[in-house]
Amino acid sequence: MVVDTTPKILVVDDDPAIRNLVHRFLNQKYQVDSAGDGETALELFEKLKPLLVVLDWNLPDTTGYHLCQEMQRRTNVFVIMLSSRTDEADKLKVLSAGADDYICKPFGLADLAIRIEVVLRRMRPVTPSRIVFDQFAIDSARREATLNDRLVKLTALEFKILYFLASHSGQSWSRQQLIEKIWGWNCNDTGEENVVSVHIGQIRKKMIQADASGSQFIKTIRGYGYRFDPPDRTAMAIS
Repeated sequence: MVVDTTPKILVVDDDPAIRNLVHRFLNQKYQVDSAGDGETALELFEKLKPLLVVLDWNLPDTTGYHLCQEMQRRTNVFVIMLSSRTDEADKLKVLSAGADDYICKPFGLADLAIRIEVVLRRMRPVTPSRIVFDQFAIDSARREATLNDRLVKLTALEFKILYFLASHSGQSWSRQQLIEKIWGWNCNDTGEENVVSVHIGQIRKKMIQADASGSQFIKTIRGYGYRFDPPDRTAMAIS
């Protein structure tokens, strides 16, 4: 039996013209299915188990914001959000929903293809290791973070950010450096840098939900960026 390892992508957009165009274009390289509303999208999501979802912000029965959160509650799926919103506050809201990237409408198919490739590069395997800082542990093989034995429920992108910072404990990173290292973008404006702050805020919130001590781990370097600096600096990496 031959297993098809082609990445699976779900396209969700209520505009049939856009949905069908994107479906046909991506189907040349990926396994693709598509939906025009949130209810159908969730049904296909459970059936297809996609690696990535191309998700429109405006849907007839829900919003991309809520659908993104629901999908990422079920799996660590990657999400690229499509939106006609161009204001900075709207972009940040799109990304705060857990999206890995956003594309403003109208957009080109070549741009979409490149964005998908960049996001999927985050799948590249890392040498499995478990980093432990006293009560905090993060496991790259299981893609899990725990604090005082409580699971910190992170999206795929949030896990990548936290793992990167934890694996460089004590080192300060600018927002621009984090954009380049984690998103793979060449950062050239403060709007893009604000995306980092949004996701760091989400990570801190989830760590605090797991345990109140979670507020101590990621330090803000005012006017610069962030540093992972746990109370116990003694770390142990287990392959």
